[in-house]
Amino acid sequence: MRTVKGKTDRVVVVGGGLSGLSAALYLAGRGRHVTVVEREDHPGGRVGRADVSGYRLDMGPTVLTMPDIIDDAMGAVGEKLTDRLELQSVHPAYNAVFAGGETLQVHTDPMAMYTEVQRFSGTKEADAYLQMRQWLTSLYETEFDGFIGANFDSPLSLLTPQLGRLLAMGGFRKWENVIRKFLSDERLLRVFTFQALYAGVPPQSALAVYAVIAYMDTVAGVYFPRGGMRALPDAMAAAAADAGVEFVYGATVSRIERSGSRTTAVVTDGGERIPADAVVLTTELPDTYRLLDYAPRRLLKLRPAPSAVVAHVGVPTVDPSVGHHTILFGEAWKQTFTDIITDGRVMGDPSLLVTRPTAGDPSLAPPGRDLLYVLAPTPNTEIGPIDWDSTSSTYVEHMLGAVRERLPQVGDDMEVLSVVTPADWGRQGMLAGTPFALAHTFAQTGPFRPANTVRGVDNVVLAGSSTVPGVGVPTAVMSGRLAADRITGVPVAQSKREVAPR
Repeated sequence: MRTVKGKTDRVVVVGGGLSGLSAALYLAGRGRHVTVVEREDHPGGRVGRADVSGYRLDMGPTVLTMPDIIDDAMGAVGEKLTDRLELQSVHPAYNAVFAGGETLQVHTDPMAMYTEVQRFSGTKEADAYLQMRQWLTSLYETEFDGFIGANFDSPLSLLTPQLGRLLAMGGFRKWENVIRKFLSDERLLRVFTFQALYAGVPPQSALAVYAVIAYMDTVAGVYFPRGGMRALPDAMAAAAADAGVEFVYGATVSRIERSGSRTTAVVTDGGERIPADAVVLTTELPDTYRLLDYAPRRLLKLRPAPSAVVAHVGVPTVDPSVGHHTILFGEAWKQTFTDIITDGRVMGDPSLLVTRPTAGDPSLAPPGRDLLYVLAPTPNTEIGPIDWDSTSSTYVEHMLGAVRERLPQVGDDMEVLSVVTPADWGRQGMLAGTPFALAHTFAQTGPFRPANTVRGVDNVVLAGSSTVPGVGVPTAVMSGRLAADRITGVPVAQSKREVAPR
């Protein structure tokens, strides 16, 4: 593994999102003096927040999986995640509602899910589910350390025993084709492949190695922190601060000073100069390249993932049958991917994610009210030239009309609190107006994804969704650890042995 050479006593982390906080925790645990510079007045990055009319909104991700990866980062400074916040297990992980009106509860407990699949599709499909579940588990166990949790110096880094096992398992075949080996019910197929949207690739063409995302939420489980998703970065930042990490909030890094091939300091828009022996950059990719005055050399143009419109909606208290996460599948499922990825238009028959965080914490809404987060995948601004500023209100009404029709328990009295569109994501500096960064195509996977080291800059390491290992809460946290490994040269197995007693 290539590491930063020379002195690395003082490290500046640019960005207080999950990847930056993770890097700060690991670096502090390994004896570095760490300063985190964050442009907002609170930690979180893409795990954004807003307080509107008595509602507390999560402006970023709402599905939390693999909290043990966050716990590992906390453990680097002798902390436990659950000592800092109350973490709830979400049961069922999802409710799936299909266009024909059928419903399926997605359980992470194997026998509960077996019984549900048996009710929904019969014993043959239930038996096949158990076989598929074992395959997903084996996939995760095979690829985690060798792929998700590994730094790559070149494509040759792939040549490991794990690669042979993944090939034998079908990991480099198409995701949907592999799941079809187990399941024949098209509705079940959607439940175990819709996660390809997170990877930015249709399940028909996504690599099966990304079915590990389906493992994370349908096998490992879905969780929710009391206080909302914002409680995660708050807990990580508090642990980091107690471990000696310094935070500079409300400051944007405007310039990076260099001496030859080494960075010597970061400078904020307020003129503060912070000396650095090494820097972790978690900024959006365009900002990263601008700060480093760097033009990457790639044979293929970077391909951004699809984007989304998110509507935050207040409603009167709904029936408890509306769970924490509900997926509303449209009838034209395959056409959805053609619409948003190929043709650059909104879904003609929308499939939506509806999250009700107040199912886990009623205090996130005023008394007598519930809070809904409605997400519709859309084209990014590079593929779809849509004037979101003039059309968003019409499209949001179309989204909410689908919610009223397919999830009538929420009622008609909907108060739109906030709307975020691809244009808004773009104004936040996100490439092509997408919060999902780069699509996980083969050419943007593993060692072919933009690396976390930068040619010509010896002591800058990248972290975040646009570099390895990729998009999502667990992978963002993992990217921070990979960045810390580049700086300290301490692999995860050794760092765990060095953790202070909890």
